[in-house]
Amino acid sequence: MRLRNVKNKKEIMDNSSYLVKDPTMYKGKWKELFNNSNPIYIEIGMGKGQFIINNALKYPDINFIGIEKYDSVIAKGLLKIPEGLNNLAMVRWDALGIEDIFDKEIDRIYLNFSDPWPKKRHHLRRLSSRVFLEKYEKIFKNGNIIEMRTDNRDLFQYSLVSFSEFGYTLEEVSLDLHTDNMPEITTEYEDKFSKDGMPIYYVMCNKGVNK
Repeated sequence: MRLRNVKNKKEIMDNSSYLVKDPTMYKGKWKELFNNSNPIYIEIGMGKGQFIINNALKYPDINFIGIEKYDSVIAKGLLKIPEGLNNLAMVRWDALGIEDIFDKEIDRIYLNFSDPWPKKRHHLRRLSSRVFLEKYEKIFKNGNIIEMRTDNRDLFQYSLVSFSEFGYTLEEVSLDLHTDNMPEITTEYEDKFSKDGMPIYYVMCNKGVNK
């Protein structure tokens, strides 16, 4: 993916109240940022923010944090946030260090259209690999819930195996989400791929969730 530079990205990031400048300050105490004890859902690799922003608008009793490592991308997301949305924050961070900013306080993780890292030697860089699943163990609060969407069949198959081997139960699986159960909230990539006639693969899995 070729990233388009945003010339005033630094100014946008510096002036946004939604961007947490030093997220390490809130490790283990994100509820203090939101001033409540509501569940916290994070999207790792939020892109331009369509998904996480619309979720925050729809579910005011859940706190949402969008995580993105590219300045130009997160700057575009920041520009989309309407004023007065008090259950949303954004963080510029690399997922490799996810356990440096959270500690046993996350209720759900969204992995939407993550980099598929197609070469086999790079598979452990996938956000659904055991490398990252081990990191997520350190940040989940009580039970682990992961939702994933992708257009990449190989990544999807790999992820199903990875989740299962790590002890997750595959609660919902779809090989064509927009045919099986069209979601109310979508991502920018999802809209594009679906418009082009590509299937959207989806899984919701959990580990240690009491029902």
